[in-house]
Amino acid sequence: MEREAKIYVAGHRGLVGGAIVRRLQAAGFENLVTRTSRELDLREQQAVRDFFAEERPEFVFLAAAKVGGILANDTYPAEFIYDNLMIEANVIDAAWRNGVKKLLFLGSTCIYPREAPQPLREEYLLTGPLEPTNEWYAVAKIAGIKLCQAYRRQYGADFISAMPTNLYGPGDNFDLEKSHVLPAMIRKFHEAKVRGEPVVTLWGTGRPLREFLHVDDMADACLFLMQHYSGEEIVNIGTGSDLSIAALAEKVKQVVGFEGEIHWDTSKPDGTPRKLVDVSRLKAMGWRPKIPLEEGIRRTYAWFLEHVEAGEAVRGLAGSG
Repeated sequence: MEREAKIYVAGHRGLVGGAIVRRLQAAGFENLVTRTSRELDLREQQAVRDFFAEERPEFVFLAAAKVGGILANDTYPAEFIYDNLMIEANVIDAAWRNGVKKLLFLGSTCIYPREAPQPLREEYLLTGPLEPTNEWYAVAKIAGIKLCQAYRRQYGADFISAMPTNLYGPGDNFDLEKSHVLPAMIRKFHEAKVRGEPVVTLWGTGRPLREFLHVDDMADACLFLMQHYSGEEIVNIGTGSDLSIAALAEKVKQVVGFEGEIHWDTSKPDGTPRKLVDVSRLKAMGWRPKIPLEEGIRRTYAWFLEHVEAGEAVRGLAGSG
């Protein structure tokens, strides 16, 4: 991928897309094409086809998506499956029609079966039932993977798919109704500290195990894959290590400086018991993450403090840009 190549980053205002833009710019790629969701609705087929015909990007990072946690998936199932299906189908098809040299589709490790063996290997895809609390999103993302594989098989398109683990970092969505667990914890602990509240209540038992990858590491891995990988098989992106939600809560509590107690509301769902990805495929290619979890949480909290007063950190749809 030459430095002067024309690159379209779909979803550049979201957590993932924003990190990819930062990484590309840091690497010297200056011919970047972006559109906000107001400028280009990726759910509209003709609008997407017109955009690709006009701009003719050579490379595409497909990071635009309707994203959210357990509550959002449960509350907006139709939006999660429809929006994501339309976005990926329109972009992938238009990329092929307009001669895009390479496309990277970003999925999520929630695509794997709920009871799949741990750590999650790429070949476990479609070997069992999905986690019910996020199946709408997962089904849509699996469809995106299959689209890339189908266009590769039928048309020879160099479309690849990567599955990042749980992401966090600058630009995250801190809306308590729609955010993922780590940014939600940061906001809850921060607001409790500011208000002088003695207790923060978190969902579930705290026992589920999760893996967390700083979004800047994820972006670095995406650029690495675009430059070094071309295959039908999906590739996991992660750290290869996990911790309990309770242990995560203690780390976030310490970073934020909340001195009260944590109460676990066990009437709320835990979600998948464990979600750790096997990253041996990516490691064998020579890539490793660089940002330790505690340092990453500190960076994310610093970003939150810089932006929350202006209301910029609270968005209902992260990654839709």
